[in-house]
Amino acid sequence: MMHHRFAVVVLAGLAAACGGSSPQPATNAAAPAAAPAPPPLPALGLYVTNEQSGDLSIIDVDAAKVVGTIPLGKRPRGIVASPDGTRLYVALSGSPAAGPGVDEKSLPPPDRSADGIGVVDTKAGKLLTVIKSGTDPEQVAISPDGKHVFVANEDAGQLTVIDTDSGTIANTFKVGDEPEGVTVHPDGTHVYVTSEDEGAVFVIDLAAKKVVKPIKVGPRPRSIAFVPDGSRAYVPSENGGTLSVIDTKKLATIKTIKLGDGIRPMGTAMAKDGKHLYVSTGRSKMLYTVDTSTNTVSGMVETGQRPWGIALSPDGTKVFTANGPSGDVSIVDVATNQVAAKVPVGRGPWGVAVVAHAR
Repeated sequence: MMHHRFAVVVLAGLAAACGGSSPQPATNAAAPAAAPAPPPLPALGLYVTNEQSGDLSIIDVDAAKVVGTIPLGKRPRGIVASPDGTRLYVALSGSPAAGPGVDEKSLPPPDRSADGIGVVDTKAGKLLTVIKSGTDPEQVAISPDGKHVFVANEDAGQLTVIDTDSGTIANTFKVGDEPEGVTVHPDGTHVYVTSEDEGAVFVIDLAAKKVVKPIKVGPRPRSIAFVPDGSRAYVPSENGGTLSVIDTKKLATIKTIKLGDGIRPMGTAMAKDGKHLYVSTGRSKMLYTVDTSTNTVSGMVETGQRPWGIALSPDGTKVFTANGPSGDVSIVDVATNQVAAKVPVGRGPWGVAVVAHAR
């Protein structure tokens, strides 16, 4: 489960004391071993947060295997890469995990010292720092210019904006309770945040620094995906088994797509051309493909146990899902709509981010 290709390793040697009154010549002393340089990055790296084991798995997509593991901290979940791929921002939380129906009063108190956004250097393969982010961060998004990270603070009902240059909180916005999904509109002017408790998406105007309005969607919305021109957004309702289609000009839901009884849609990834939307379905075990021109399901495949985190390869030929209970990641071939490989990772894989590294 633990791989250390990109972990920074420090080797320390203990020299035994030599007998006699005269010290040994310096030339005979064991020289400290130098830390090895990080090996070359994979051409296409898939970074997977493991909520239960508290680390980050690095998958070489071409080889379909884990090539490194980076320790992070408590409950790493949401993850996003900077536009240039040099940094990863990971939501870390000291709040105890609680499934549906769990009485929070029965849980141990949260460890607020563990809350924050971990900043990972992809080239060095290490955690650089953890910056303050408000309490219990769950999901993260980043502005198109990489200057701001947006954090959904689940227990605080808040969106926190972080300045990535200074590593400080630039602003906060009150949104609905239990926010989770957070995504930046393609033009970078607005941020959309889902509220599980209110069954709504809150829209924040960044220039005006205010919440514009909440948009009603289905019960327990989990994520947001935009078509490339930003005219529509798709929001899955886990408890409703539906996708809500939002007109971003009208700021209103204009269509509800029924995915089927018992289907629990969660994560979303939009194809670059906007023709297809990929939806992970958690306890339903499936990956759905939705044709956005007809707003109908055009394909489905079982990917694993409770697929949640989802991402697309830059060329659009592969979809990746993080399958929490089974501790693996599925690589789905888009052309055949079949699982091409499953890669074991850490315990409780949750979020995924893809980075194409320059060779």
